[in-house]
Amino acid sequence: MKFRYLFLIACLIGISVLLKAQSSYHTLLDTLYKNTVKTIQVNDLNIHDTNLIILDTRSESEFGVSHLPGAIWVDYDHFTEKDLNKFPKNKTIVTYCTVGYRSERVGEKLLELGYKDVFNLYGGIIEWVNEGNSVENMDHQKTEKVHTYSKAWSVWLKKGIKVYE
Repeated sequence: MKFRYLFLIACLIGISVLLKAQSSYHTLLDTLYKNTVKTIQVNDLNIHDTNLIILDTRSESEFGVSHLPGAIWVDYDHFTEKDLNKFPKNKTIVTYCTVGYRSERVGEKLLELGYKDVFNLYGGIIEWVNEGNSVENMDHQKTEKVHTYSKAWSVWLKKGIKVYE
């Protein structure tokens, strides 16, 4: 009986810590976002939608480790108006990066260029993987590796294999 009681307390403490960590991550995201681009929640994103273009705005090395299935790489550090104008304006565009900061900037540029249906993936690839979704490597094979941008950001990845430079 005493063991069950201690086990129950340990479980409740563990759940409390997990909820607090998740809440802290969302609080952090809320401080990073300017809310200039509408967000889309991971669970609301249908990557099989034929009217959808998914843009990965991370570096080429980050994209090479893993990315959302079907994502197109648009380098945040070097993208141009010409790079963005090649996408049809009648499609829905979802941008993402590690957590959503860089992708929000690219989303802002898309909106400036006249795109109407633009969303930023809330929580980025970290949230995508933490919610149990798969990523693929450059050979279109599922992988557990996720580039988390840095060691500091890697603490938020709860599933998968952390990769950073």
